[in-house]
Amino acid sequence: MGGCYQWLEAPVRWSTEGGKHIKKELEDVAGAAETASNSRAFVIVARAGFAVSGILHVLIGVIAIRLALGESGDAEQSGAIAQLAAQPAGLAMIWIGAAACLGLGLWQVSEMLFGYSNAPTKTRWGKKLSAAGQSIVFLAMALSFGSFGLGNRRDSGESTSDTSAQIMQAPGGAALLLAIGLGIAVTGCVFGVRGIMRSFTKTLNLPSSRPMRRGTLALGILGYTAKGITLVLVGLLFIVATLQAHPEESTGLDGALKALRAQPFGSYVLIFIGVGLGCYGIYLMAKSRLARM
Repeated sequence: MGGCYQWLEAPVRWSTEGGKHIKKELEDVAGAAETASNSRAFVIVARAGFAVSGILHVLIGVIAIRLALGESGDAEQSGAIAQLAAQPAGLAMIWIGAAACLGLGLWQVSEMLFGYSNAPTKTRWGKKLSAAGQSIVFLAMALSFGSFGLGNRRDSGESTSDTSAQIMQAPGGAALLLAIGLGIAVTGCVFGVRGIMRSFTKTLNLPSSRPMRRGTLALGILGYTAKGITLVLVGLLFIVATLQAHPEESTGLDGALKALRAQPFGSYVLIFIGVGLGCYGIYLMAKSRLARM
């Protein structure tokens, strides 16, 4: 009988020891990933992601101002990337941009997984959720750079329109498009509130120089406000197009800005948005150095 009990107990011991071994290996992998994400080289690449995003925002801002003045242009991320590619050594800059945005996206993933451990419980999950959203944004941006570098230069406005039409045809597609539009509009409101309340300063090490500090604050306030207004417009375009059953009109940022231009005083608002996006871009370039990472 004793041998029988030993035979029954052996799988239990093996299972327990095996589980502990697997748990230890997972903890070791997580520890190595956290250490890598805090390495100096990785953080430098991640900081460069802010600068790349800043350059794109400046270019989109310039295109928006040109639209207000009656010129043509693609006021989208794809249009900004195309302008960047047209510069000397443009292809090299495209791949540098892809690497920088990928680095920042992965850093945001590490923040979501390992960061904010000392933050209060009330705010910890909100910060992790924000990091998750930022990781999606920058990983998608890296994908756009990489796709462009590989020769896929499809207009992002057309891509958005086609995707919206496909979603509309799926079961529950209209509700999903409304949710997307509402989500974009709410994100715009969050940006606007951050700008007005100056809450963006919580993630910065502000310069000790008083003029530099004031300049950074001014860029952040104007930039976040303009970015917020822009996102609200894009979200509303999604919602209106869905309610009117014309998903092909959901053409993203470019479509929203061109629709705005057709409104009374739209050109003046468009100039404000263009200047604001430019300020937000310059702020992001400053953030690449000032961000707490």
